[in-house]
Amino acid sequence: MKSFFRMSYPYLLWMAIFIVAPMVMILLYAFTRSGNSMLTFQFTLEHFANFFTDPTFMRVLWTSLRIAFLTTVFCILIGYPAALFIANLPERRQTMMVLLLTLPMWINMLLKTYAWRGILMNFDLESEIKVFIGMVYDFLPYMIIQIHTSIAKMDRELLTAAQDLGANRWKSFTKVTLPLSVPGIISGITLVFLPAVSSFVIPKLLGGGDYVLIGNLIEIYFLTAGDWNFGSAISLIMAVIIIVSMWATKKLDRSAQED
Repeated sequence: MKSFFRMSYPYLLWMAIFIVAPMVMILLYAFTRSGNSMLTFQFTLEHFANFFTDPTFMRVLWTSLRIAFLTTVFCILIGYPAALFIANLPERRQTMMVLLLTLPMWINMLLKTYAWRGILMNFDLESEIKVFIGMVYDFLPYMIIQIHTSIAKMDRELLTAAQDLGANRWKSFTKVTLPLSVPGIISGITLVFLPAVSSFVIPKLLGGGDYVLIGNLIEIYFLTAGDWNFGSAISLIMAVIIIVSMWATKKLDRSAQED
């Protein structure tokens, strides 16, 4: 048992260096004033107060939540019929369709976003619409795969039993397929909403610099303004939003399984 535990030492060291240490630094910067020496920290909450009292920052936060919510909704509306269609195919064709679906995920997001930038520059669209198209394209496969997994694992005998009891296709879908696929929908929401709300590459490239989300705001304060204290405060606010979102989706998943 001790030998197995020793095998985890490299992973624990990796986590300490690349996860725990950066989070500690963000917490330290977020609650201290800029220009502190290493031995004389001056703790403050002014960074959080400035964020929540400035209408510009609150508008950016609201825009980030809104675009992430719309992206998630459209991914569900597009992804659920696609996942249902794939799940009803023969098993060999399902494997091929899932493979084709995951192929774009093997390509770097930056390259895909640049490709969409070249396509959308030929159309006179608002920056928000371009960003929305890019987000839906990038995150849609995650939604489809999660829903497809839930539907594919469903016991088909339940649909046969529903039809034997007189249920038509719509009734079988609403009473059997849809409830059993709710865990997949919730998992898809987690995989789409969380990266969408914190995305900064897609808004930066497709928005043309005119469309700023919370991820871009963090990048600006860290790399351009050099204000690591305020940037860390925004990062911490974003982390809290993500944690709350994960808690809410987990609670929904648990209640769905109990029902």
